[in-house]
Amino acid sequence: MSVDGYIDDTTPERLRLSSPADFDRVDGVRATCDAILVGANTIRRDDPKLLIRSPARQERRAARGLPRQLVKVTVTAGGDLDPGARFFTTGETPKLVYAGSRAAAGLAERLAGAAEVIDGGDPVDLRGMLADLARRGVRRLMVEGGGGMHTRFLTEGLADELQLVVAPFFVGDPSAPRFVHPGVFPQDPAHPMRLAEVTRIGDLALMRYLIKHPRT
Repeated sequence: MSVDGYIDDTTPERLRLSSPADFDRVDGVRATCDAILVGANTIRRDDPKLLIRSPARQERRAARGLPRQLVKVTVTAGGDLDPGARFFTTGETPKLVYAGSRAAAGLAERLAGAAEVIDGGDPVDLRGMLADLARRGVRRLMVEGGGGMHTRFLTEGLADELQLVVAPFFVGDPSAPRFVHPGVFPQDPAHPMRLAEVTRIGDLALMRYLIKHPRT
């Protein structure tokens, strides 16, 4: 995110906050996971592939008996997803869509052959989704965005670790998307995150936090 907490601006072009070195770091983190999740709005706006890019990392996964690529996961309330998006057309591993109940049947028909659509309830129940992913063998899920997904996972106590990279500039546009939704995320000084690592990546700063949940 930018210094002032934004993950994009309001121009049609995607704002690149990161650097090649950090993109490679993210690729390395992906390679340690079983599945990767983004919200439907991120698919519509960014059209990401969500692939492990490094052939060497793919080979190491294969040597361990793991798929070369991650299971892809998304969450949608209304079902507005294009089957031609790169989320669905790239990679050989399963694509799972947890959809709101009212949209699930129609979306399953539209995405037939491209993804499995699961009725996630109205609204989609993230705890139920995580339980279903666990039953499918997913033990480590990487949530890459966007702000809506960040906000839900953090406010519902479903994240164990936060890797936050701060870019050395300001966006300064209150209508731009933020890392978490303003006015939604509660301040909880009684249960602070623990700073486990600070790393300089050129002019970027990576802060890795371990999250303590009140229930634990």
